[in-house]
Amino acid sequence: MAKRVLIVDDALIMRKRIRDIAERAGWEIAGEAANGAEAVEMYRQLKPDLVTLDIVMPEVDGVEALKQMIAADPDAHVVMVSAVDQREKLTECIESGAMDFIVKPFDVARLQGLFEKHLAA
Repeated sequence: MAKRVLIVDDALIMRKRIRDIAERAGWEIAGEAANGAEAVEMYRQLKPDLVTLDIVMPEVDGVEALKQMIAADPDAHVVMVSAVDQREKLTECIESGAMDFIVKPFDVARLQGLFEKHLAA
């Protein structure tokens, strides 16, 4: 059975790019969310194997969404997706339980490798 990923980003084009790369790496798309509030609710309902989570989003940002996901499930596997200028936020995310991060604009090979690494885990 394929592993399932929840893709969270407020930009539709970013969700599509991540979705395409995830599918090529053998992942099933469990769902997509455009803000942190949707992401937390979808995480609770779908229980995906992995979440890609943007940091800067409307309603609830990625940092808060991460904290809520980890509080609900300490074993949640979350990879943060961030713009280059968000280094301080990335540190907070790793300290809050994120497993990894990727910086936008991301290198396709790096994201592909990240999916492959987590597929094997």
